[in-house]
Order: sequence, then C-alpha cells, then structure tokens
Amino acid sequence: MQLVRGLHNLRPRHRGCVATIGNFDGVHRGHQAILARLRERALELGLPSCVVIFEPQPREFFAPDTAPARLARLRDKLQLLAAEGVDRVLCLAFNQRLSKLSAAEFVDTILVGGLDVKHLEVGDDFRFGCDRAGDFDYLQQAGIAQGFTVEAAQTVEMDGLRVSSTQVRNALAAGDFELAERLLGRPYRIAGRILHGQKLARQLGTPTANVQLKRRRVPLTGVFLVSVEIDGKTWPGVANIGVRPTVQGDGKAHLEVHILDFAGDLYDRRLTVVFHQKLREEQRFASLEALKTAIHADIAAARALVATSANR
Repeated sequence: MQLVRGLHNLRPRHRGCVATIGNFDGVHRGHQAILARLRERALELGLPSCVVIFEPQPREFFAPDTAPARLARLRDKLQLLAAEGVDRVLCLAFNQRLSKLSAAEFVDTILVGGLDVKHLEVGDDFRFGCDRAGDFDYLQQAGIAQGFTVEAAQTVEMDGLRVSSTQVRNALAAGDFELAERLLGRPYRIAGRILHGQKLARQLGTPTANVQLKRRRVPLTGVFLVSVEIDGKTWPGVANIGVRPTVQGDGKAHLEVHILDFAGDLYDRRLTVVFHQKLREEQRFASLEALKTAIHADIAAARALVATSANR
C-alpha cells in the first residue's frame, strides 16, 4: 500500500482512482464493508483504490480536549487499511487552511484536481467542507457535473446495533471486550514501543513494560487481563491504563504491562497488547504498600483466569 502525505505530494500517476473519505478510526466492520465495496468498484473500473484520511482527525483539530478517544494511532490505522487491500492512502493535514475549504473547493481541489476521482464511496451521513455544508446529495450533483459517480455505503448492523467507532468506544469503556471484538472483527489491541519509565513497579517487585501510547486520550481505563505479543510469541499479562493516581505523575494516560513469567530486556522494542477482561477500575491507594498488595492481587486474579481458560 502506498502512503501519500499531503496534497502537495500527489503526482500525475496518482490521478484516476476509486476513493472513499473518512476517519476510519479502528477500521471496524462498518469500515470493512465500505472498503470491500471500494475494492469491488476499483476492480470493475480497473483503477486503484484510495482512502482519504485526515491527521489530526477533524474533531481533534476543532476541540482537542473533548474529541473522542482514538481507537488506533495513525500507524496502526495504516496497517489495518493495508490488510483490507487498499492500494493507496492520501493523508491530509487537517489544519486551518483545510478547515476553511468550502464544499465546492474540497471537490475541485482534492477530489477532481488532486485525485481525479472516477467513483466515490461514502457513508450516507458523510459531511464535509467548511461548516459541514457538503453532504451526499451535494456530492451526487457535483459528480454529475464533474464526471464521477457516487454511491452511499450501507449501514452495517449487528443485532440491531449500528456498527460505529462510537459503539466500539462505548463497549471498551464498559469493559465489554466480547462486543468490541464483534464490532471490530478482531480483539481490541494497542501496539507501541517500550519506553523507560519511573522504575517504580520494579521497586515494588512487579516490573512493567511502559508502552508508548502516542494519543491524547485512550478509550479505556483500569486494570485488565491481557495477552502480549512479542516477536511472534504470546505471553499472558496484567495491564494498567490510567493516570497512576497513587504516585505523582504527569496527568497523562499511561499503559503499563506486567508480563507473567517473562524475563528479558524490552526497552525500545515494539509489542502488542491484546485486551481480554477487565479486572478492576484504576484507583488511588493510601500507600505504596497498599498499591503493592493490590498489584499482587491483580496478578493472582490474572493467573487464575489464565488457568481456568487453559482447562476449558
């Protein structure tokens, strides 16, 4: 899959494609249905498929403090899109200039002038342009005038529930990993590089891997039973996501993972944390000794769950 960063990096060879536009946060089953239709249309027309995304996502630009938590970082999103067979991704910097484009300017500058789109797949509730003035009907009229077709992607429902990034966030926040997996089509996971931390967990006798999150907010907090993928091997573990209220921190969310029965240096390596079950909420303890006791209880609970799963 080819990644094009910014409109200025488009070249004549990039013109002529079948495209879709959106955040594609999490690349859930609803997104997967759009991408499947995109692949079909691209094959029918003999053109490459292109997904147009924005970085940051529009709501993160307009209201960074209240924007929804990211399900996936850009790197993970690109990997998921590649796995869905997308030929090309155009990643546009969502900035003041882009936010001021009218619907007509968006179509002329990006869809026609930049990509020369021949067919466009979008959700029926898709809005774009300054003040979100452009919609599906506008795109259809623009397509008639400028020579591209537009098709509305059908909403995907599961048991009467509309599949969306919001529903995935709600499931994760509620600790319902079974529902999250059904909506995503895979277990929820976070990948990242291991950074040096405060080494406090090591002092407490339970060394942890401090996983780089690279996002302003995360969609879940608490203590969880997880599995950790390292170099093709999988280990059970206990993960904590939160602001570490018992110790003085920076107020940001951190992901720390204690990998059961693992010994070795993980610094600067990448690993993937797969979430299975919530053990408890994150909480503030009166002392480090109380925190240590709780951590050992979490590890014992995780071991019991792993043993129960192995005996099924």
